[in-house]
Amino acid sequence: METKTVTTDDVLDTALRLAADGGWEAVRLHRIAEMLGVPLTEIYRHVRQKDDLSEALFDRADRAMLQAADEPEFRFLLPRERLHRVVMAWLEALAPYRHLVREMLFYKLEPPHLHLQVLGVLRVSRTVQWFLEAAGRRSTGLRRSLEEVAFTSLYLATFAYWLRDDSKGAERTQQFLRRRLEGLAGRSLFADEGGQEMAAAPVAAETVGVAQAQAQGGAAAEEGADQP
Repeated sequence: METKTVTTDDVLDTALRLAADGGWEAVRLHRIAEMLGVPLTEIYRHVRQKDDLSEALFDRADRAMLQAADEPEFRFLLPRERLHRVVMAWLEALAPYRHLVREMLFYKLEPPHLHLQVLGVLRVSRTVQWFLEAAGRRSTGLRRSLEEVAFTSLYLATFAYWLRDDSKGAERTQQFLRRRLEGLAGRSLFADEGGQEMAAAPVAAETVGVAQAQAQGGAAAEEGADQP
């Protein structure tokens, strides 16, 4: 009798349904196999351990972020706007599972899971690299290293803020991220050698002027503390 096959997305979606009922702690690979009607060997083809399910969810967010960068209007955005767009696209892909994401991170941080914490560092580095690629960054040498360090710190701070943000459409997180990107641009990061932001593709002067006016208007309208 031919064994039923499933995809990694099938396995992940089933795990998320299980977690919706009992939390991430309730997710067991044998329960996923039972729900999908397949043997554990079929689950093993896709995940080697429970934490691989978390990684599959973050991979899904990575793909959503890269798809956002493929939108036709994306290349007309200024550097900080492109970075804002890709980070928010990544978070929006995770938004339906925000509480589960918190539980996944707590699971990784448990004392017996040191190996998962090491893998988590590699995950952060990989995702940051894709953010910068999606945003069309072309810096080299010391400037590239400084941008990577600065943006890694910004990304982690934004991610932590978003995990606690209950505002509609993560509006507070959007403001938090926008302010910090403006701060980096003010320190000449994510800007050209002359200190002015530079788009990855040629942009008409009029388009740039409109985009800058919108960014300044948005910054002026922001108010309140950073705490959600």
